Amino acid sequence: MLKQSIDGKLKKGSVSKIAVMFLVSRKTVTRLWKQAKTFMEQGRVFDVGILHQLRNRSKKRISMDLDHILEIPLRKQTNIRSMAKALDVSKSTLHRRIKEGLIKPHTNAMKPYLTDANKRARVHFCLTMLESGTLNTNPLFIGMFNIVHIDEKWFYLSKTSKKYYLHPDEIEPYRTCKSKRFTTKMKFLAAMARPHFDATFNCVFSRKIGIFPFVFKEPARHNSKNRQVGTLETKPILSVTKDVTRSCLIDKVLPAIRAKWTSYSDKTIFIQQDNAKPHIGVDDEEFLQAASVDDFNFHPFFQPPNNHDLNVLDLGYFRAIQSLQHEESDTTIDELVNAVEKSFDELAPESLNNVFLSLQSCMIEIMKIKGGNNYILPHMSKQSLERNGELPSQLRCDQDIVQEALLHIQLQH
Repeated sequence: MLKQSIDGKLKKGSVSKIAVMFLVSRKTVTRLWKQAKTFMEQGRVFDVGILHQLRNRSKKRISMDLDHILEIPLRKQTNIRSMAKALDVSKSTLHRRIKEGLIKPHTNAMKPYLTDANKRARVHFCLTMLESGTLNTNPLFIGMFNIVHIDEKWFYLSKTSKKYYLHPDEIEPYRTCKSKRFTTKMKFLAAMARPHFDATFNCVFSRKIGIFPFVFKEPARHNSKNRQVGTLETKPILSVTKDVTRSCLIDKVLPAIRAKWTSYSDKTIFIQQDNAKPHIGVDDEEFLQAASVDDFNFHPFFQPPNNHDLNVLDLGYFRAIQSLQHEESDTTIDELVNAVEKSFDELAPESLNNVFLSLQSCMIEIMKIKGGNNYILPHMSKQSLERNGELPSQLRCDQDIVQEALLHIQLQH
C-alpha cells in the first residue's frame, strides 16, 4: 500500500485490488491503512502480524463455485435459505459473498405485456419527441417544456409494513387498523411540467402545476367522540369516473396552469395522459370549450398504451412524493391530504428535471430494442454533472439508432 501511495494518498482502485488480493472487504483495507498512517505519524511501528492474520484467514475461506449459480432454477434464487441449500453452503457464507459483491442482489418487477402494435406505437412516440430538423444529422430531443404530464395515484394513510431504525432501549411502535386489506386511501391527480432554469441553473419556474385530491365534503350524520353532528367531513371519491376527471381538469388543472404559467412562456400547451378509461378524449367538447376562453392553446393527447415509463409521474416523481408523505404521521383524511400536498411542494425542482432527463434516456433505450420494455436504464451521474455545470438540457441520440427505428416502423407497416 505504501508503494501504491503518493504523499499518503492511495491511487484510485488500489483499495479494491488489495481487498481482492487478501480476500477481505474494502472496509478492512481502509481501516488498516488509516491505522498504519496513524502509527507512522506517531513514529511507531505498525504490527505487520495483522497482515499474516489476514493471510491465515484467507486460507480458511470456504470455496464456492459461483458458476454453479447458473445451474440453479430461478425459483430457488429468491431467498438465501433455498439458494444456500442448492449451493451446499451455509447461509452465513452465502450472505458474506453477497456483501462482498460476488453475488448480485436483484429486485424484479413485473412489466406490462406489449403487443407488436404497442411496440410500434412506443417507437413512433419516441421519434415524435425528437426535433425533426436533427433526425438526419445529430438527433436531439425537444425541450419538453410545454408538455404537462397528468396522472392519478392512490396514496394510503399508512403502509401495512413499515421499517424503523430504533435505539436498543426504544420501545417498538404498536400500530393497529381494522383491516389490512381495506386501509384508508385516497386518489390524487397530479399535473407536472418540466421546470425552467436560467443560465446559472437557478430555478425560474418550478412548473409544479399542482396535486389535487378527489374528495367531497358532507355533513356528519351522527355525533361521535371526534365531531358533532352536522360537522363537514372530508371523504374520498373512491370511484373516479370520466365526469369526475373532466371536472377536475376544467375546475382545477386549467386554472392552475393559467395562474402559474409565466407570461413569457409558450402559451401552446400539450397535456399528456395515459389511456385509462376515466381520462377524457382529445376531442372532448366540454374540455375544449373551457380551454379556449383565453390566449392559451391546450392540446390533450394520449401516450401509447401500457407505457408507464413514458410519463414522468410514473417514472419517478410519484415515488419521490410518496417517500416524503410516509415520513408524516397521518391519522385522518385531512392529514393525508395535507401530507401529500406538503410533500409535493417540498420536492425540489431539480429532482423533476432529472426525471425528465431519465425519460429521454428511456426513449433512447426503447428505440434501441424496437419498442420493448426489457431494458436497463443507464446511469448518467446527473448530480455529478450538475455540480460541474455540465448537466445537459436535452439528450442526443445516436443517428444509427434513429435510422433503425424509422426503418423498423416502415417495415411494420
